[in-house]
Amino acid sequence: MHIEFRHLRTIKAIHDTGGLARAADTLNITQSALSHQIKGIEDQAGVELFVRRSKPLKLSAAGKRLLKAAETILPQVAALEAEFEGLVAGSSGRLHIAIECHACFEWLFPVLEAFRKAWPDVDVDIRPGLAFDAMPALRKEEVDLVVSSDPEDLPGTDFTPLFDYEPVFVAAAGHPLAQKDFIEAIDFRSENLITYPVDRARLDIFSQLLTPAKVEPASIRQVELTAVILLLVASNRGVAVLPDWVVQQVRYNSDYVTKPLTKTGLTRRLYAATRDGDTSLPFMAHLIRLAKQEAVKMQRGAAA
Repeated sequence: MHIEFRHLRTIKAIHDTGGLARAADTLNITQSALSHQIKGIEDQAGVELFVRRSKPLKLSAAGKRLLKAAETILPQVAALEAEFEGLVAGSSGRLHIAIECHACFEWLFPVLEAFRKAWPDVDVDIRPGLAFDAMPALRKEEVDLVVSSDPEDLPGTDFTPLFDYEPVFVAAAGHPLAQKDFIEAIDFRSENLITYPVDRARLDIFSQLLTPAKVEPASIRQVELTAVILLLVASNRGVAVLPDWVVQQVRYNSDYVTKPLTKTGLTRRLYAATRDGDTSLPFMAHLIRLAKQEAVKMQRGAAA
């Protein structure tokens, strides 16, 4: 027996309208064509779908089984069609984000809150990119966007600039290094450096300053939360290097100071890495725009 979607729509239309004439109007076909279609289904199945000579037209036991299938399958097909239409129109889809910047959660959450309201049909998830190799995951379509400060020349991958920031040295106000105009790599040799629990290759202080200078701190303490790092620094338990906007956003007290790294300072840039075929998707483009706008607000607030 060969059942088509039109057969399911037919059986449901007849049941819903109670007669062939009204069902034919609903389906936009002639009553003769509808009767011929019903006969074809019955011939294939070898059973009658309707109780003949009943008014209104009633389904037989076999017809009720087919109706049940129609009521289950047709909504699923309609939902699938709507989903595909949304994908084509760019109004729905999947947006799984990996973050290679440990401090970026505080910046990204307001972005995602605004995004959620604008794109309720997009499935959003966040994966800490520090726990796995985010860029290979992007190429394998395991994630859809990577927030990174390390652009690479990768085929099929776009790196869209988001905002610039400055990694700054943070120390207690009474710390001897707090009196210097700027901090150099050599200054860390006698210090307890407090960092996020991240591989040192992904920390600005190592990748941009200490590793090139072949300098090792006296000790390293890893702490998960920015607020705790700042509390430890203010208590003179160590020093840290954090993005300037992070320090200014979560400033709890005046017991610590910030200083530039090197005489000229260091500047880093965050990027949104996406597959080149996804960058222009309406919801992807909107997320990137929201991310840039939130960065501007964040930096304006820090400067105020």
